[in-house]
Amino acid sequence: MPSATFHFPKGFLWGTATASHQVEGGNTNNNWHKWEQEGHTAHKSGLASDWWGGRWREDFDRAAEGGQNAHRLSVEWSRIQPAPNRWDEDALERYRTMLRGLRDRGITPMVTLHHFTDPLWLTEMGAWETEAVVPPFEKFARKTVEALKEYCTLWCTINEPNVYALEGYVRGHFPPGQESMKTGLKVQANLARGHAAAYRAIHKMQPEARVGYALHFRPQEAFRSWSPLDRLMRNLKFDAVNIAFPTAVSTGVMRSPVGRVRVPEAKGTQDYFGLNYYSVDTVAFDLFNPAELFSRSFFPEGLDVADAGQNSNTPEGLFRAVKWAMKTHPGTPILVTENGIEDAADRIRPRYLAQHVHAMWRAVNFNWPVKGYFHWSLVDNFEWERGWTQRFGLWELDVETQARRKRPSADLYAAICKENGLSSEMVEKYCPEVYEKLFPD
Repeated sequence: MPSATFHFPKGFLWGTATASHQVEGGNTNNNWHKWEQEGHTAHKSGLASDWWGGRWREDFDRAAEGGQNAHRLSVEWSRIQPAPNRWDEDALERYRTMLRGLRDRGITPMVTLHHFTDPLWLTEMGAWETEAVVPPFEKFARKTVEALKEYCTLWCTINEPNVYALEGYVRGHFPPGQESMKTGLKVQANLARGHAAAYRAIHKMQPEARVGYALHFRPQEAFRSWSPLDRLMRNLKFDAVNIAFPTAVSTGVMRSPVGRVRVPEAKGTQDYFGLNYYSVDTVAFDLFNPAELFSRSFFPEGLDVADAGQNSNTPEGLFRAVKWAMKTHPGTPILVTENGIEDAADRIRPRYLAQHVHAMWRAVNFNWPVKGYFHWSLVDNFEWERGWTQRFGLWELDVETQARRKRPSADLYAAICKENGLSSEMVEKYCPEVYEKLFPD
C-alpha cells in the first residue's frame, strides 16, 4: 500500500466554526427566538450548547487539545444592543472573555458580526428590507469591533447573505417567512450595503484587519447534460443561489435571474473570500413542480448521502468551488469558512472529512490561494428550522444533560490539524474504505 502525507503550507488555519444563536442558548430578544415560539422549527433552541452559561471553556479546551489553531464564532447583535439606544457592556465583556480564552489557548479568533439573527427592535423597523438598516448595522459593527479588536483582526461581516435572503424572503423557511423573489433581491442588496459600510468602518478602526463575508456556495449540475431544459434549470438555480452577492462585491452591480441592482459602494470590499461548501445538487426540469420554478433538485443514486438527505459526500464539489472562487475573485485569498456533514452516527463524516481535505490540498497544489479551513462544527448545535434533527458536531451533545461525547472524526481532525496535513496512516485508521481513492497504487 502506498504511504504518503499531503501537507499544507506553514501557517495554514485549521479550525471549527460556530454561531451565537446555535450554541449560546437563552437568546430571547431576536427574530429566531420569536420564530421558534411561533412553532416554525422542529425544536426550540433552549440552552443550545450552553456557551452563554460558560460551556465554551471546555469546548475551547477540546479544540486546543485537538490541535486547532483557529476558531470562527459569531456575536449576537440582540445581546450587544438589546434596544436601539442601549448597549450591554456586560455582553461585550463576555465576548471579550471568550476571545481572550481563545488567544490564551493559542487559537486565532475569527468573528462573524451577523449570522442569521436580528434583534427584535430591528425587525420592527423592517430589518434588511429597507436601506434604513445600514446605519444601525454600521454602528453595531463599530461598537463591537472597538470592544473586541484587542483580540481579533479577522472579521466576517455577514454569514451567508444568500441563504438569509432566499430562506427568509423567497422560500419562507426562515423568519419572516415571506415568499417574494423581488423582496429577496432587495434584502441581498441591503445586506451588501451593510457589509460595505461595516468593511470601511472596521478598516478605519483597525487598518491591519482582514475583512470579508461568507457565501454559501452550492454547485449545481444538470441531470442530463444533453437536455436544454435541464441545463436551463441548472443555470437558473446556480445563478439564483450563488451569484448575486459576489457580483455586487466584485463589480458594484448585483446580478440575479430576477434583475440587477446597483450597489456601487460594495465594489472591492473584501480582503478574503469566505467559502461555505457542503454539497452539490443535481437539477432536472420538472413540469409538475412549479413551486421550484419547474425543476427539482436531488442526489443521484449511489451517492454517499447524509442522515437528513440534505447533503452528500461530494468532495469534487469543493475543488470546483475553490476554482470558481479563484476565477471570480482573482488575487483574493480564500478561506473555507464552513464545511461538514450532518451525521449523528459518524458513519460518513470521517471519509467526508478526509476526502474534502484532500480536495482542498489539490487546490492548494495548483497554487490556488486557500489559507484556512473551518469545519462545521465543533459541537452539535441548534440547526435553525431543523432544530436538533441534524448533528454536525465533531463532538456529540446530549441536549438534556449538556454532556459531550467525542466522535471518532474528532480524533481524525485532531491528527490532521497537528500534522498540518492528511496522511495515509490517518486514512487507513479512520476511513480505510476510501484509501485507494486517496492513495492509489
